Amino acid sequence: MTKNVGVLTAGGDTPGLNAALRGLGKSAMYKYDLQLVGFYDGFRGLLHDRSILLDDSTLSGILTIGGTILGTSRDKPHKMDVGGKLQDMRDAMVDTYNRHHLDALVCMGGGGTQKNAYGLMEKGLNIITLPKTIDNDIANTDVTLGFDTALGIATEAIDRLHSTAHSHHRIILVEIMGHNAGWLALGSGIAGGADVILIPEIAYDIHNIADAILDRSRSGKHFSIVAVSEGAMSKEDRKLEKGLVESKQAAKEKKEKEKTRKALEEFYSTQSERTLKLSRELEKLTGLESRVTILGYVQRGGTPSARDRLLGSMIGGSAAALIAKGTSGVMVSVKGQTTKPVKLETVVNKRRKVPTDHLWVETARRVGTCLGD
Repeated sequence: MTKNVGVLTAGGDTPGLNAALRGLGKSAMYKYDLQLVGFYDGFRGLLHDRSILLDDSTLSGILTIGGTILGTSRDKPHKMDVGGKLQDMRDAMVDTYNRHHLDALVCMGGGGTQKNAYGLMEKGLNIITLPKTIDNDIANTDVTLGFDTALGIATEAIDRLHSTAHSHHRIILVEIMGHNAGWLALGSGIAGGADVILIPEIAYDIHNIADAILDRSRSGKHFSIVAVSEGAMSKEDRKLEKGLVESKQAAKEKKEKEKTRKALEEFYSTQSERTLKLSRELEKLTGLESRVTILGYVQRGGTPSARDRLLGSMIGGSAAALIAKGTSGVMVSVKGQTTKPVKLETVVNKRRKVPTDHLWVETARRVGTCLGD
């Protein structure tokens, strides 16, 4: 008996999503007796039943295309803007699921999507998720879809900035995505030969950075490349953040909770310009001209790498196999050279950060890279 399967892509777009859609769809058609329905624009499309049958012609030629043919959004099913008010729309999504007589719903996304999908699972839906994010920070998987492509883009950017830094005897700071995990900055920093790498997991002392740059200058190297993860913080800011978080957790009265919440929000809003602030401070401490390059969304764009196309095809096909077996409530994780279903509850509300004793950290130290501590 043919099974009906829904699929959506949510959160930020990443290279390799179309490869995963193709892997899921082609496996559904050629290997398993599954019919695939795609929902446009993430959970919002599921709510409004904006759907399309994903057949052979729809999936043809998408392997090498970046982004997602289904579109995406960051809507949260339990807190969705409807008519100017935030409402829990999960029951309406359950209605769409039932209207299409779905046997399972595949949700492709990052940490937020894993959590949102789990919320729909609690409503009784058969859910399978695929891990995608350039940040590589989803728990219980070795790697996430999109990371390899973004790693290559960030590395190439660092490569290209070397010539300008060398020619003008400058410090060039490259801000790299990653939220609160340093995988992307650390990996591209090592691969691109950055002289300083700053990641969220290791709070930095600006004087240590300045000393490392001045040591290079005294040895005849009159330029430096600093790879900065967008979530990296100084030791002072980390201490301040910890104090604010503890105050918020300890707050008991409603007015006190609101005050600490606003203080924490204000702190994070000022952190958005920390790389520019760091650049100005390094100029003062070193006497060298400093410039900032913020890579931004360019890291998420373009043609997916061969590895991400392969990974997308693998996890998409694995999802189809699990659905055919009747498995649900899991994320298709990557473990070594294979895929493995892991319970969704072991993934939600967790973040995979860089261990401070990780081989990449040790490798950076071995080749003389300053990590700011």
